[in-house]
Amino acid sequence: MKKSTNKYLTLSGLEPLIVTPESNFINVGERTNVTGSRKFLRLIKEEKYNEALEVARDQVDGGAQILDVNMDEGMLDGVYAMTTFLNLIASEPDISRIPIMIDSSKWEIIEAGLKVVQGKSVVNSISLKEGEANFIHQAKLVKRYGAAVIVMAFDEDGQADTYERRIEICKRSYDVLVNTVGFPPQDIIFDPNIFPVATGMEEHRKNALDFFNATKWIRENLPYANVSGGVSNVSFSFRGNNTVREAMHSSFLYHAIKNGMNMGIVNPTMLEIYDEIDKALLQCVEDVLFDRRDDATERLLDYAETVKDNYKAADVAVQEWRSEPLQKRITHALVKGIDAFIIEDVEEARLIAKRPIEVIEGNLMIGMSVVGDLFGSGKMFLPQVVKSARVMKKAVAYLQPFIEAEKDGKQEFAGKILMATVKGDVHDIGKNIVSVVLGCNNYEIVDLGVMVPPEKIIETAIREQVDIIGLSGLITPSLDEMVYISKEMEKNNLDIPLIIGGATTSKAHTSVKIAPHYKDTVVHINDASRAVTVVGELLNKNNVVYKEQIRTEYDKFREQFLNRTKQKDYITIEDARKRKFPIDWNTTTIVKPKQLGIEIIEDFDITKLESFIDWSPFFRSWDLHGKYPDILTDTIVGEQATDLFADAQELLQKIFDQKLLKAKAVFGLFPANTVNDDDIEVTLKGRDAELVSVSHNQEDQLTFLTLRQQLKKRDGVPNHALADFIAPKDTGIQDYMGAFCVSTGFGTAALAKQFEDDNDDYNSIMIKALADRLAEAFAEYLHKEVRTNHWGYAQDESLTNQDLIKENYKGIRPAPGYPACPDHLEKQTIWKLLKVEENIGVQLTESLAMWPAASVSGYYFGNPEAKYFGLGKIKEDQLNDYAKRRGISKAEATKWLNPNLAD
Repeated sequence: MKKSTNKYLTLSGLEPLIVTPESNFINVGERTNVTGSRKFLRLIKEEKYNEALEVARDQVDGGAQILDVNMDEGMLDGVYAMTTFLNLIASEPDISRIPIMIDSSKWEIIEAGLKVVQGKSVVNSISLKEGEANFIHQAKLVKRYGAAVIVMAFDEDGQADTYERRIEICKRSYDVLVNTVGFPPQDIIFDPNIFPVATGMEEHRKNALDFFNATKWIRENLPYANVSGGVSNVSFSFRGNNTVREAMHSSFLYHAIKNGMNMGIVNPTMLEIYDEIDKALLQCVEDVLFDRRDDATERLLDYAETVKDNYKAADVAVQEWRSEPLQKRITHALVKGIDAFIIEDVEEARLIAKRPIEVIEGNLMIGMSVVGDLFGSGKMFLPQVVKSARVMKKAVAYLQPFIEAEKDGKQEFAGKILMATVKGDVHDIGKNIVSVVLGCNNYEIVDLGVMVPPEKIIETAIREQVDIIGLSGLITPSLDEMVYISKEMEKNNLDIPLIIGGATTSKAHTSVKIAPHYKDTVVHINDASRAVTVVGELLNKNNVVYKEQIRTEYDKFREQFLNRTKQKDYITIEDARKRKFPIDWNTTTIVKPKQLGIEIIEDFDITKLESFIDWSPFFRSWDLHGKYPDILTDTIVGEQATDLFADAQELLQKIFDQKLLKAKAVFGLFPANTVNDDDIEVTLKGRDAELVSVSHNQEDQLTFLTLRQQLKKRDGVPNHALADFIAPKDTGIQDYMGAFCVSTGFGTAALAKQFEDDNDDYNSIMIKALADRLAEAFAEYLHKEVRTNHWGYAQDESLTNQDLIKENYKGIRPAPGYPACPDHLEKQTIWKLLKVEENIGVQLTESLAMWPAASVSGYYFGNPEAKYFGLGKIKEDQLNDYAKRRGISKAEATKWLNPNLAD
């Protein structure tokens, strides 16, 4: 049976997860499982669900793409625990963005989870162990709830423990599911049982080999089905010896993936990099996994006695590589990012070559191809690649005068890529990283910078005859700009593939809003490592099949996305307002700020911000995923994260010592009340006739507009709007709110350009990343000062930086453009209220991005019951109402909202 190219396993939380042949291995987060985490079990038993949510959040931050939730414990009410926890997850957008795996051996717990889970989940698991009738009954219910399912290789006679039993049970299960139940085959995930090896028992010798072979058979003979498993089981015999366990997990996973396993539960801290496993240890491990020798188990046990958990091969002397042949030295310098000797080595290569261009096309590109291969296979990480690019640029800059001296000296590139951050948007860290990575792979980059108008993008693309256009954007209005550019490209009859990237972009927006307007290929990429593969496929001479696959995949995705949207239940805006978050205004605590009005902070001592920095997003900006400080000791990325952190600390200290960046802020606290349910009226004159201190003349009142959740919820669960946290005017109770803008970006652009002029993209990106972290730290610092001093509603607060990162403070500081208030137009009201540009020089672009880019703005709410929330989708009735309140058209209102929130 021929496999279709578009029958893929598709799951979703708030965001879709599509498992295609090109997808990397899908990792399932396992720590929200009471059977596998003592900490999680304790929190659930003690009903500390908010702390349990942090365990889930850590899994997502650590790179889990599916979250496994299991409540199977004898002393727990599993149905209650599963229902409660999944409902809480649904209210946390940063967790619920990934799909949920409802994991239980008890059907009543699985069904309880299916009733409340958000998006398209995975059931773990069902099997034939209680007979075919029960299997069919459960499968029909899973199908009715719209979930995918993991099927265990287990039948009435027990678990499959041989190759033959594995394929027999999986084949029987598949036939029943597909032919009798009508279950979508792509939603079937087989777990063919990963059992321990090297146990000393003869019957366990082929456990790993049988799994590999069964996996291969399933993928070749059961169309569209997927394969999963719990990898840690294989090393059960070596508990306590992490060196051996890590090697076993890495080797097993490497071979299982080669045989078709495409998802599973893996602890990333218990993996060694496959290529870095000691060769003798790897030989012993793979002899066991493949049952190559009768004495394989004894040999591995003997080897295990010789190693400790901190075993690493002895480091080679730092300069030993300098005695290697020329090409090896150049390759080593590029791979390791060492630029100390590159000029010396390149000059040696130039003297040997017939023409200087040959050094680039030969020696340097040989080295960079090694870098590209290592990065593409996950054996190098983004910071290392950017360092490699710095060495490459230094070498090319040295050779350039020699090349120009030859009239026909010209480098042969693999293709020409135009990169641009769209009009109105000022963020370019991600774009610059992608440019560097592509440059490392011998693509010529035409970088137009930031805030580039459509006509310049199209005009340059035509003039330069580029092969691909890459558009980047961070803020929501940039998405609308990308739609417009795609339409203009179609009008101009361009046949250049279009790549979309940036923090707010998504496959959903690209497929639904952009791709339909442009006849050529449109692809969304979400990380730098994918860029190389996508560009390579697009520029391949035989790219017709790839382009057709992309088009088919996006067409299907668009159809599924639109159908899924229609299936959710929403209520009218009138009904949503009746379900507002209830606060008893007669008993709630309202504290009048110590001083009303505006305060300006100029030339702030930026060193005060160091202890307020949240470093986890810094590592994410470099495609290193994990939570600080744990990421520094992570098995996979720990070494690279430690090196990156050391470089960041060095540059940060230089920023402090030389005062390279300037920090400024403006904030204000004002009397405020809710009016007309969803609007907040800020009064510039207090009720006691006290004049609020403002440095400019304006009307006595300004109004902030808020939006309200419209998703239909169970009884008793409110539909939030930010206005709910401010006392309504008709209560006669005076309430208060604040607004702020901070920036640490003054000086960043000049420093970045200085680094770029020195061919140092690494530090050019680093200075921008640090400026962003300092801006967020400034926002955190200022909020603390407002809570404890200027407003004073939390004078006795004593929180650590980790507490601040977890938002354990009283009150909130939401920002326009983010989940609780996704309307960027509200920034204009903040700018008007605080006179931001006049007071501290931070400007709004035409798309309402802040410039300098390292700036943060938002509101202050002080009510003890105020909390963060995600708005979710809003429906047409609220959109029309909102446009009317703002005095603009519906189309104009939609432009400034996240497109995933519009009908």
